[in-house]
Amino acid sequence: MADTALTARQRSPLGDAAHRLAAATRSSRGAIRLAELPFLAQVNVRLDAKGPAAEAVGLALGLQLPVEPNTAVHAGDVTAVWLGSDEWLVVGLRGTERDLESRIRSAAGDEPVSVTDVSAQRTTLLIGGPRARDLLAHGCSLDLHPRAFGPGRCAQTTLARTQVVLVARDEPRAGFWVLVRSSFAGYLADWLLDAAVEYR
Repeated sequence: MADTALTARQRSPLGDAAHRLAAATRSSRGAIRLAELPFLAQVNVRLDAKGPAAEAVGLALGLQLPVEPNTAVHAGDVTAVWLGSDEWLVVGLRGTERDLESRIRSAAGDEPVSVTDVSAQRTTLLIGGPRARDLLAHGCSLDLHPRAFGPGRCAQTTLARTQVVLVARDEPRAGFWVLVRSSFAGYLADWLLDAAVEYR
């Protein structure tokens, strides 16, 4: 009997742009770093932040769900991004979305919780380097000064008129994650590459 399983290779939204992002990184001589982080696990979680499920879910993930607006918490390979008073985006390594969903549901028990795998909805751009903030400032109206948007901060905002989730990573020199809907990823990559020309 013939094997009817799908054998198509998974393709990232910016797979065709990888060489251009790498070339912009090289030509900037270390000023900026541009890359796609494809296929990160992304799970949307909604629950009562003051209920028992919030603490249990945090323990299951190895971190505390952030309750301060516009903050992100990172532990190990998992990041929890605050999206609202009862909503978070949990980001993990590629292929871990089912595990994350299972851990969250099990930890919540009988408490009301909504857990949705949204991994295919967005891709992630990494923007790093000493001029990363300058590059982002060309198309984002947020105050990106480290005092206002330092490590561990996040925001739902627009970059080059594109809705994104912007996360200031908390590791030294880790830069920013820009989570963008897959359908807008090509446009945003083109905009970033155009804006990055001045750093050659």
